[in-house]
Amino acid sequence: MNENNRQIRYHPSVKEGLTAQQVETRIEQGYVNIAQEKITKTTGQIIKDNVLTLFNAYNLAIGICLALVGAYSNMFFMVIVTINVLIGIVQEFHAKKMVENLSLLSATMAWVVRDGKTQRIPVEDLVLDDISLLQRGNQVCADSIVVEGELEVNESLLTGEADPVFKKPGDKLLSGSFIVSGNGYAKVEHVGADNFVARLTTGAKRYKKAKSELLMSMRKVTKFTSYFIVPIGVLLFVESFVIRGDSLYDAVVSSSASLLGMLPKGLVLLISTSLVVGIVKLSKKRVLVQDLYALETLAHVDILCLDKTGTITEGKMCVSAFHVIDDESLSISASQAISSFVGALQDNNATFAALKEYFTEDCPIRALHSIPFSSERKWSAVTFENIGTLVVGAPEMVLKHHMTLLPSEAVEAQNAGRRILCLAYTKDPIVDTMLPAMKLIAVIELDDPIRKNARETLTFFHKEGVDIKIISGDNPATVSGIAKKAGLKNYGDYIDMSKIQTETEIAAAAEQYSVFGRVTPQQKSQLVKALQAKGHTVGMTGDGVNDVLALKEADCSIAVGNGSDAARQVANLVLLDSDFTVVPDMVMEGRRVVNNVTRFGGVFLIKTIYSMLLSILSLFTMQVFPFVPIQVTLYDFAVEAYPSFLLMLEPDNSPIRGRFLPNVISRATPYAILVFINIILTAIISPLVGVSGTAANTVMYYITSFVGLLAVFKACRPFNLVRAFICITAFFGFYIATFLFARILYVAPLSLPAVLLFAGLALLCPVIILILSKVVDLVFKFEQDKKVLVSGN
Repeated sequence: MNENNRQIRYHPSVKEGLTAQQVETRIEQGYVNIAQEKITKTTGQIIKDNVLTLFNAYNLAIGICLALVGAYSNMFFMVIVTINVLIGIVQEFHAKKMVENLSLLSATMAWVVRDGKTQRIPVEDLVLDDISLLQRGNQVCADSIVVEGELEVNESLLTGEADPVFKKPGDKLLSGSFIVSGNGYAKVEHVGADNFVARLTTGAKRYKKAKSELLMSMRKVTKFTSYFIVPIGVLLFVESFVIRGDSLYDAVVSSSASLLGMLPKGLVLLISTSLVVGIVKLSKKRVLVQDLYALETLAHVDILCLDKTGTITEGKMCVSAFHVIDDESLSISASQAISSFVGALQDNNATFAALKEYFTEDCPIRALHSIPFSSERKWSAVTFENIGTLVVGAPEMVLKHHMTLLPSEAVEAQNAGRRILCLAYTKDPIVDTMLPAMKLIAVIELDDPIRKNARETLTFFHKEGVDIKIISGDNPATVSGIAKKAGLKNYGDYIDMSKIQTETEIAAAAEQYSVFGRVTPQQKSQLVKALQAKGHTVGMTGDGVNDVLALKEADCSIAVGNGSDAARQVANLVLLDSDFTVVPDMVMEGRRVVNNVTRFGGVFLIKTIYSMLLSILSLFTMQVFPFVPIQVTLYDFAVEAYPSFLLMLEPDNSPIRGRFLPNVISRATPYAILVFINIILTAIISPLVGVSGTAANTVMYYITSFVGLLAVFKACRPFNLVRAFICITAFFGFYIATFLFARILYVAPLSLPAVLLFAGLALLCPVIILILSKVVDLVFKFEQDKKVLVSGN
């Protein structure tokens, strides 16, 4: 579509827009605003991401080698690999379907003028030369040129510049920017791939991906094991086939078993499946997850910043009182003045909707000029013919140093949590958005009801150790009053951010206070960054265009469904029913994923660690790797897959402690070392008691699996009926399988000495694991303390 400039261009009027025939022509030509970025993967991407992985490549290479030497019974792991891939694909398809269904409800819509009528259409249906209507809170969905009206536009998602940019007729609007003030009409100049936002590099995506410790940890493990697998595999094969003179069959089988043991493939599947299941469960609660790893990040959040409107309150403003102070200087009444004011601005926010509903008197006066409301100014103004200029806004911004003019009733209402607006007057027009001395005409009180269960929700976070920060553009006393009604513990710790200027002051205030009033959009973002700089994981909820910068900066961002287009577009998670009370469920779902993966992650890494140790031992001692691939496959299923995948759905609401990778490595290491010790002891003792050959290897296999099952038992504590059942069936299922399929598994019947050797080692295991766990914990604690000491210096 780079031929836009060579196409016959239409020049529709603002009142008429394109005709139906012109729209049809544009669709036939392909000049439609097809979305280039999807929050879900395509069918091809899902299949590709599940099939074309590094681990699958290793598995396939090993499988081919085994097939070439005719070791078909040892290729059963390929069946398990295929089942794992299919499970991953099916789970992702299921999640994709649910997320796409929810995405339709959250989809950005556009207002256009066609055939002389204003219509609401999906942004994908915009065509070249469409006339679109843009209002405060809308995201610009296609590169356009302003044809009527004046707008203030925030382009921070594209340029990083936080200050709004003023746009007048003839100026360009970039797709991906959003309207912070005013309304107007624009003609679409580019669509689809020709849009500015579509041409940006991947570093300028519409929202920042949630940080994922699980993802980063798995990348580290994959990278680390990848360094070992190829060189060790080659060395083991060369040693076996060339140096020891083993047959090609034996060399390939023993080398393959070593490599299969080092691959933590089950852990990758456990993490991805757990997250996908979480997305599906939250979809049923009408939560749209736009980033797979956002659930995990939300579970780590220790500070949650809440925008007052739409989260704690319902966002349904209503005028609760109207105080006329002095309207004698006006030729119309105060109520007529507000009616004319609202009619002239045609703003679409909740405050103006409440004013429009309350003040309904008609007054035929002509507006000459207007300055729409913005979150930065916190006021709006209209200049009327033969009257002067009326301003409606926050008392501090309109009255400035004359706050004593506010009636006592308004001050009391403000402290009780109501929003206060002043109607003020000046004879002169306003130049460069600088307010002259204003005369107070009237005061308006607005009430925004507290959401049901808001108190229970804040109490939940308090009990769970998550600090709540309430951030709002309203008067700090008003916000504090609402916080008190909602049950915030530290509602009295509030600050007026209009008096804070430097980043140093913002950083100090971020930790000290719980309620922030008169916050500008840029300050919201700075508060989030200041908290992150202190080491906190910060979540942010919001609904308006003034929350976008903070939502983009937060580690995990949550938007409400009835909020602005821009807020929904940048958020990691969207509450489609705008029900803030489901956020605790989201946190619990994230904790379930992280805690269950952490609990069983150690079980998966045991085999990786001991396989590396045994491979190195085999190289130095010139001995055959003790296991064969089919044995590794049974271990994978009985010890790793069966218990973990059944228990990953169990609720676990406990707070997350520590970091994932150190946690799972510290849990796995003692058991891996115990396996290593048992293999050495078996190799030393077997010849002394008359156990040799296949029988000795069988003892090694049995004792290795026994250690793995001990790790499963440890992960399942404290036991309940389900966990006990899984542990018992895993234990007996494994040993019964080895009895029933002894020939396929290359296990031999055990003589009495072999049984006694196995029993003796098994009895020693709990004692040795206790000692090893203490030693490993001390080592990890020492390393952690050393890092803290170094970072402190």
